[in-house]
Formats: sequence, structure tokens, C-alpha cells
Amino acid sequence: MKNFIKNSLPAWTAWSDKALSYKLFNNTADDYLVSLAIILGGALAAFIFRRIILNRVNAWAKRAKIRLNELVIAGIEKPLVPIVYLGLFYAAVARLNLSKTLSKDIDIAAAALLTLFIIRFAIAFLRHSVGLYWRRDEDAVKKQVYEKLFPMAQVVIWLVGVIFLLENLGFRISTLVAGLGLGGVAVALASQALLANFFSYFVILFDKPVELNDFIVLSSEFMGTIEHIGIRTTRVRSLTGELLVLSNSDLTSSRIKNYKTIERRRAQFSVGVSNRTSLDKLQEAPGFIAAIIRGMEEAAFESAYFLSSADSILIIQVVYYVLGSDYRRYMEIQQKINYAIFEECGKRDIEMSLLKSG
Repeated sequence: MKNFIKNSLPAWTAWSDKALSYKLFNNTADDYLVSLAIILGGALAAFIFRRIILNRVNAWAKRAKIRLNELVIAGIEKPLVPIVYLGLFYAAVARLNLSKTLSKDIDIAAAALLTLFIIRFAIAFLRHSVGLYWRRDEDAVKKQVYEKLFPMAQVVIWLVGVIFLLENLGFRISTLVAGLGLGGVAVALASQALLANFFSYFVILFDKPVELNDFIVLSSEFMGTIEHIGIRTTRVRSLTGELLVLSNSDLTSSRIKNYKTIERRRAQFSVGVSNRTSLDKLQEAPGFIAAIIRGMEEAAFESAYFLSSADSILIIQVVYYVLGSDYRRYMEIQQKINYAIFEECGKRDIEMSLLKSG
């Protein structure tokens, strides 16, 4: 048996050397086996990395309550795996002796696929990493910004990727880029108002003079609730039901009274009674007005004074606070106060001639 093995080894070695040196398309079988080994070994390493390392990272993230699993799987793993396999294939093919035409075609295809995969990876990573940040924020405007600006970011990434690909394929794109720059300047000059509204949108977003559902008053002319903040315009629903559409630049350049953040609203109004009212009844008026306001929920009485007289009317000025920022609630409280004052004046036989806010 030993003699058989000893005698067979030279024959086996000679046969294997002859088989490995067999040439096909200018490459030996040994070259093809090495290339195949590169692909299989790399694929095995990628499989182990995905199944063991990434699974452990995801498990650790779940235990630590860190939202990395979605970012790793959707943002990194899916787009990155094709890049790894493309790199393995290119490394395996690059060591083979191929014709110039075929090598050039493979280089072009590899560059195109690599650019495509990198673009997909960049978009996926941006979507999931930035998306995780915005989704943690309850600000509806920021979510709206993410939804509207992400398509623009995708366009920019694709443009950069295509320019990079064309540059690496030997195309001279410097003239094209210069032309795009000049065209961009011309477009910017022609659309100054649009750009002003666009940048005002970011002023509203980051400086936050207004937010969704804020009740605002603009230059003492318009008042209403913010319903929508867009890239170009902001929509305000007025108290009478109309929808006011304002450009963002007009909004940021206006004087805005924002009532959402106030903890209590100061309210002032005047009650006018006839000058035929007796002194005793006139002296009673501030007292029962104060009692009426103190009996209202979400209202805090401040003062009530006989202020002056004008046009046969004796004017009593009243100041109180509404505990809250809701304008509609303020109007409801003021209405209840007006009804109560009118009713009390009737009971006391006081002729009320004026009831005026401000």
C-alpha cells in the first residue's frame, strides 16, 4: 500500500500541475480557482459579518434600548452588502488576463454600479439617521421640513454621484459645471422673491416666531390661527373663517403678536352709564363688576375705577386677567362678563350706555 501511494504521488502531482496550468481565454485554471476562492471567501466573510456581528450589535442595541437596529439594517446593511459583493467580484476579475476591450467594459460597469450603490447607501443612511432624529421630535413643522427637503437632498446626492461618475469615465465636465454655475446665478437673480420666501421659511423653522396652531395678530390688521407653514407661504385661519395666505418674507418682516406662549392675558374694557345715575349707584358699580369677574373661572380681577365722563356718559374702566392664552376662551369670558354686567345694571336700575373693549 505504501509503495502504491509512493508511486502514485508523482503521477498525481504531474496531473494536477498539468490541470492547473491548462489555459482558457489566456488564463490558467489556477487563475480561475484563485478568483473563485476570492469570491467564495469574501462571500463567506460577509455572511459571517451579517449573521454574527450585526446580529450581536442589534441584540445589544435592543437591550440598551438604543434605536440602532433600524439604522444598521436598513441604513447600512442593505445598501452596503451589494458594494461588498461588487468589490469581491471586481477583485477576482481584475487579476485575470482579459482583453483591453473587456477590461475597459468591466471597469465602466464596475464604476457605474459602484456609483449607484454608493448613492443608494448615502440616501438610505441619510434617510434613516436623520429620520430617526426628526421622528423623536414632536415638532410638526420639523417633520414637515424633513418630508419636503429630503427629496431635494436626494436630487443633490444623485447629481454629485453622476458628476463623479462622468469625471471618472473621462468626460470633461468642467465646462458643464461652469455653465450650470452661471445659469444658477441667472436663476437666482430672476427668482429673488422665491428665494426670500425660501430662506424666511428656515427663519420661521429655527427662530420659531410662530408655530402651528399659534394664535397671532399681524400689524393689528389680521388675526387668526396658524394652519400651515410651507416653503413659500404660511396659511392663517382668521376668526371669521377666511384663510389668509401670507408669503413667508411678509410674515417674518411683520410685527407679530403671538398669544400662544402667554400664561395670562390682560383684558381691559370700559362700562359707560348715563350721567343721570345717582352717586350711590355709581359707587356701587365698581364693586358688583369686581364681584362678577371674581366669580368667573379662569379670570383674575385687577381693578375697576370711575375714570371719566364724556358725552353724557360716566365711564368706569375695568382691568382683569384671563388665565390662559386661548383667544376664543378670552372672548367667551368677556361675553359672560358683559351679560352679567348688563343683567346687574338692569336689576339695580342703572342705565348702561356704553360697553367697550380696550
